[in-house]
Amino acid sequence: MIYLELFLSYLKIGFFGFGGGYAMLSLIQNEVVTRHGWLTSAELADIIAISQMTPGPIAINSATYIGYSVTGSVWGSVLTTLAVSIPPLTLMVLITVFYTRLRNNRYLDGALKWMRPMICGMIGAAALLFMNRETFIDWKSIIIFAVCFAATMLKANCIILIILAAITGIVLY
Repeated sequence: MIYLELFLSYLKIGFFGFGGGYAMLSLIQNEVVTRHGWLTSAELADIIAISQMTPGPIAINSATYIGYSVTGSVWGSVLTTLAVSIPPLTLMVLITVFYTRLRNNRYLDGALKWMRPMICGMIGAAALLFMNRETFIDWKSIIIFAVCFAATMLKANCIILIILAAITGIVLY
């Protein structure tokens, strides 16, 4: 039963997770923590941190880790990874087949332009979901984030920002 619920949940995440892995985080949080209670917010935050550090897309990495965490088996990992991968793969095959006919379609272009703000909102919602007492560290983290965000807006080198944020985190914590 748990395998079927995991498969259907991640199939839904794959179908409605427009905008990539970060946009999917709010859907993943809703399914895994809120709706089914398979993990706590802190456990999900840890899995997302690990998923960001490992090679590959965050949605697939987190699906693999969550599948294993929930079922305790490799089959849970395989199942959730397949479920989250099937919808995008299907859509990409369809888009590839029909691309030459649709590339100048004004309706498709309009729909894609409309989706951009929605994707930004989903990424913002995912960030807000993880800002709670259980998962968000403290005011020092907010300052590090604000400085990095401002520096990014000023077109600072991202690699230097990551290194400086890591050094700051090591010194402060």
